[in-house]
Amino acid sequence: MSARPLIFGIVNITPDSFSDGGRYFAADAAIAHARKLASEGADVIDLGPASSNPDAEPVPAEEEIRRLAPVMEALAADAIPLSVDSFRPETQAFALAHGAAYLNDIRGFAAPSFYPSLAASEARLVLMHSIQREGNADRREAPEGDIVQHICAFFEERIAALESAGIARHRLILDPGMGFFLGPRPETSFEVLARTDEIRDRFGLPVFISVSRKSFLRAVTGRAPGEAGAATLAAELLAAERGAGFIRTHDPAPLADALAVLAHFGTLSASA
Repeated sequence: MSARPLIFGIVNITPDSFSDGGRYFAADAAIAHARKLASEGADVIDLGPASSNPDAEPVPAEEEIRRLAPVMEALAADAIPLSVDSFRPETQAFALAHGAAYLNDIRGFAAPSFYPSLAASEARLVLMHSIQREGNADRREAPEGDIVQHICAFFEERIAALESAGIARHRLILDPGMGFFLGPRPETSFEVLARTDEIRDRFGLPVFISVSRKSFLRAVTGRAPGEAGAATLAAELLAAERGAGFIRTHDPAPLADALAVLAHFGTLSASA
């Protein structure tokens, strides 16, 4: 394994998250949880002001910003690097104006009218693929054919558009999507996870993997979201072994420990 992946700690500022059921919807709870995740090994805190699971209700930009504002202000004062997970340009503009180091977009930055603002910023952009292309995940089937080729075709098109708008290629991070963003069959997510290095090598860009507590892991283990820690860690370590540069997780502490063990083992193996 090469350099340790950066860990994004998930903080859902929502009442309808599939994974934590609104536990961090209140600003003070979100702030305290973000600080805890940072202390446990998260390199970046990924703030989600709206859920994207198939059963979530749409949230307008004004409400996303209302949820983000006090949390970003408090965490920025702590100098904690922040990512904002939103596909709405108005929310992204707010995030950039308030110091977000990353934007994380499940639509893969689908609004060309916002590209000049992206080009003028220094934030890194997590460009996510989904079979839905627009909006939240749903339960549609994956397209026919090689799913990784489908993902790469999307990235080729979107990277070209972003670069044409003056956005430097080195700022881009590729997220192939997982779970319902790839369809309801667990096998599809497992195949993409196993081929992470193929996507990385094809574009020469880092790959961002978000498998934490997702449906495809729960489908093969029979666990509820809050019981999916072991399955999540196993999938995250597979992603690291397959070359992921970033891993987004609800539980940074076990992941940080496991990555430290893998790195130590790799050092010993190299010197043997």
